[in-house]
Amino acid sequence: MLRSLPGMLLIALLLLPVSQGLASGEARPQELVIGLIPELNVFKQTERFRPLGAYLSKEVGIPVRFTILSRYGNLIESFTRDQMDGAFFGSFTGALAIEKLGVVPLARPVNLDGESTYHGVIYTRKDSGINDAAGMRGKRFAFVEKATTAGYIYPLAYLREAGVTDIDAYLGETFFAGSHDATIYAVLDGRADVGASKNSVFDITRADDPRIERELQILAVSGKVPSNGLCVRPDLDVALQDKLKQALLRLDKVPEGRRVLEQFHALRFIETRVEDYQPVFGWAERAGIDLKNYQYVNE
Repeated sequence: MLRSLPGMLLIALLLLPVSQGLASGEARPQELVIGLIPELNVFKQTERFRPLGAYLSKEVGIPVRFTILSRYGNLIESFTRDQMDGAFFGSFTGALAIEKLGVVPLARPVNLDGESTYHGVIYTRKDSGINDAAGMRGKRFAFVEKATTAGYIYPLAYLREAGVTDIDAYLGETFFAGSHDATIYAVLDGRADVGASKNSVFDITRADDPRIERELQILAVSGKVPSNGLCVRPDLDVALQDKLKQALLRLDKVPEGRRVLEQFHALRFIETRVEDYQPVFGWAERAGIDLKNYQYVNE
């Protein structure tokens, strides 16, 4: 049976002193609340987004408050319940939010490798003896969350295309580590035999920890899906939408913005559109998932 590791508590990153939002029905908020998915541990996520929040606050003229959620699947529900103005959705949660909530994509980062997309990677220890799906029979597989493309949807598609239709029967054990880097360390430390994560987090983590290069090997690579992009609620003031978008697109044009990008591990931001999320639906179909009825929150 799939089981979930304990999630982090909901953590608000107060980047600047902020006042309470305006009463319901007023068009212009006094602060912008932006949700973040927990793709990295909370400390790394805080370090990465704090400079961006301060920069956007100044450029937009309204304090920006980032909120890291305890798990990926919470973002869709929390977006409405907590009256968020936007979120850096992952490719899967972004596709769901566009369909279910009508959110408007604004921009996404270009990674240090020059790509504005990412792909999933399936990996194991070099000493595991595992080389393909056949070698995974009876082994322990660490996923990230059910609401992730690279950390769940892609490996399901990979196994399905190898003839595996029941992962609980085929694999010895499966569990959700909760973040991409936690999944990497579950394999590195021997708590899982195989894992799946997004390549951008794999690369960042590998750069910080030489053991990953020495001890892990990548077995399979997915096609490309859009990097985590900022999407906003459809009724957010159009002028604010444009200010946010333009502030992100101009980051690489000014010295302060380039310093923010360095901390964010990105080269620049580019415009993002609804159609950029179409490949995600293709991976879901290959995984045998009906998105309309998909239970994307871990049980």
